[in-house]
Amino acid sequence: MNDSTSFLLLAVLVISCFATHVRSDGSDHRYKEGDGVPLYANKVGPFHNPSETYRYFDLPFCSAGRVKEKKEALGEVLNGDRLVSAPYKLDFRKEKDSEVACKKKLSKEEIVQFRNAVKKDYYFQMYYDDLPIWGFIGKVDKEGKTDPSEYRYFLYKHIQFDILYNKDRVIEISARMDPQSVVDLTEDKEVDADFMYTVKWRETDTPFEKRMDKYSQSSSLPHHLEIHWFSIINSCVTVLLLTGFLATILMRVLKNDFMKYAQDEEAVDDQEETGWKYIHGDVFRFPKHKSLFAAALGSGTQLFTLTVFIFMLALVGVFYPYNRGALFTALVVIYALTSGIAGYTATSFYCQLEGTNWVRNLLLTGCLFCGPLFLTFCFLNTVAIAYSATAALPFGTIVVIVLIWTLVTSPLLVLGGIAGKNSRAEFQAPCRTTKYPREVPPLPWYRGTLPQMAMAGFLPFSAIYIELYYIFASVWGHRIYTIYSILFIVFIILLIVTAFITVALTYFQLAAEDHEWWWRSFLCGGSTGLFIYAYCLYYYYARSDMSGFMQTSFFFGYMACICYGFFLMLGTVGFRAALLFVRHIYRSIKCE
Repeated sequence: MNDSTSFLLLAVLVISCFATHVRSDGSDHRYKEGDGVPLYANKVGPFHNPSETYRYFDLPFCSAGRVKEKKEALGEVLNGDRLVSAPYKLDFRKEKDSEVACKKKLSKEEIVQFRNAVKKDYYFQMYYDDLPIWGFIGKVDKEGKTDPSEYRYFLYKHIQFDILYNKDRVIEISARMDPQSVVDLTEDKEVDADFMYTVKWRETDTPFEKRMDKYSQSSSLPHHLEIHWFSIINSCVTVLLLTGFLATILMRVLKNDFMKYAQDEEAVDDQEETGWKYIHGDVFRFPKHKSLFAAALGSGTQLFTLTVFIFMLALVGVFYPYNRGALFTALVVIYALTSGIAGYTATSFYCQLEGTNWVRNLLLTGCLFCGPLFLTFCFLNTVAIAYSATAALPFGTIVVIVLIWTLVTSPLLVLGGIAGKNSRAEFQAPCRTTKYPREVPPLPWYRGTLPQMAMAGFLPFSAIYIELYYIFASVWGHRIYTIYSILFIVFIILLIVTAFITVALTYFQLAAEDHEWWWRSFLCGGSTGLFIYAYCLYYYYARSDMSGFMQTSFFFGYMACICYGFFLMLGTVGFRAALLFVRHIYRSIKCE
C-alpha cells in the first residue's frame, strides 16, 4: 500500500467517526410536564448583513436574572454563535398568557440604540431545545409618509411562542411578535417597558426524527426544485453539445495528425515536421518556477480531497439545517488531516521535476493557501473586534486553531513530504527532451495567456452560475440549502468541463508549436475561480442588500479566499487532464 492510499484511508476513518458523532449530536431530550427546557438567546444583527451579528444583550434588553453563557464547540464559535440564557421561561407543556418577563426603564441613550437597530432591520435568533427561532425586534411605520424624518419607530415588547410537542419531546417552535404591544422609539425620552411573553402548547403526530424536515423543505419546494433541475439539464445539454463538438474535432484532427505523421515516417523524406510533433523534444521540458508549480499542485490536490470529503459528509446527512457549526468543524478537521496529501503530492512531483530543495518546496506548499487565508483572517478579525461583532474569534479559539495547525497540520505535511521524497518516482515522458529549447514562434494576441484563460473559464462558469445564486443566498443570506445531491452533480459537471476545455486549449497551443503548456494548462483550469469572483461583484451590487464596511470586507475578503481555493483546485484538475492527454498523444507517435 503506498503512502497516499494510507493517508486517504486514515482520513476516511476519522471522517466517518466524525460524521457519526456529528449526526448523533444535538438535542434528544425527553421532558415531563413542568420540566425546564433550555431557551438560549443567540445573536442580533441587521437582516441584510449576515456577517454583522452581535450578542443578544449588546442591545439593552432586560434580563430576568444572572445571564449564563452556554459553552460552545469550535464550529459554533467560528459560526459566530454566542448562546446565553434568554429572559423567557418556557417550561414543558406549561402555558402562559401575557406573563411579564422583566421590566426596564429605557434611558434616552438606550432608546437611540434601539431606534438605530430598528432602522437597520435588526432580527434576533434564539434556540429552544436546539430548534431555531427568529423574529424582528421592531418595526418602522412608513404609512402615508414620504419624508424619512416623519417615520415612526416601534420596539416589540410582547412575544408569543407557539410550541408543538409529541408525547415527551419538543417538535416545533415559532415566535410571533404582537404588533399592538410596542414601545414608541421615535422621540428621545425615557420610557418604561414591560417585556412580556405568551406560551401556547399543541400536540402533533410528527415524529421526533422528522422535526428538522421543516427547515430542509424550504429549499426542496417544487418550484425551487424545478429551477435546480432546469439548471442541471441546461448545464448537461451545454456540456454534452460542447464536449461532443470538441471531442469530434479533436478526434478527427488527431486521427489526421497520426495518419500524416505515420505517412511521413514511411516516406522518410527530408520534409520538415510541423504542428505538435515538431516540438516533441520540448513538450516535456520542465516548467519555470517548478517549486511553486509543485506547491500549487499539492495545495490543489488537498483542496480537491477536502471538497470530496465535505460532499461525502453532506450526502450522508451531516449538515442538516441549523446543525450549528458542523460545516466549520468539518472544514477545520478535514483540512488538517488532508495536509499530508498536499505534502506528498507536492514533494513527489517536485522530485520528479528534478528539484533539489524539497524542504523549501514543503514550506511553500504549507503557506500557499494558508498564508493568504491567515492574512485575510487577521484583517477581518480586527475589523470584527472594532465592531464588537460575534464574528470576532475569542483568544482561546485562535489558540485552538494554532494548536491544530502546529500539532496536526504541520506534522502531517512534513510526513507527507518525507514520503513523497522517498517515493523516488521518475517523471514518465514518452519523448526525450532536447538540450536547448526551441524558440516559440510569434502568435496572434488571442493565443496569449489571458485570452485563453478567459475562454477556458467562461464555459465551466456557465455550467454552474445558476446554482451559484442559491449557494450565495444560503451562505450570505438566510436561505437554507439542503439539495446536496444536485450540488454534487453540478460539481461533477464542473470538473468534466474544466478538464475538457483545458485539454482542447492545450492541443491548440501545441498545434501552434507553443511548448510552454504546463503553467498555461494550470492557469486555464483555475480561471473559473476568477469568474466566480467576478460573479461576487455582480451578486453584491445587483442581488443583495448588503452594506457597511464590515459586511463588505467580510464578503469580498472571504470570497477571495474561496475563489483562490477554487483556482488552485480546478487548476490542478486542468493540469492533470492536460498531462494525461499530452502523454497519450506523444506515446502514439514515434519520437526520435
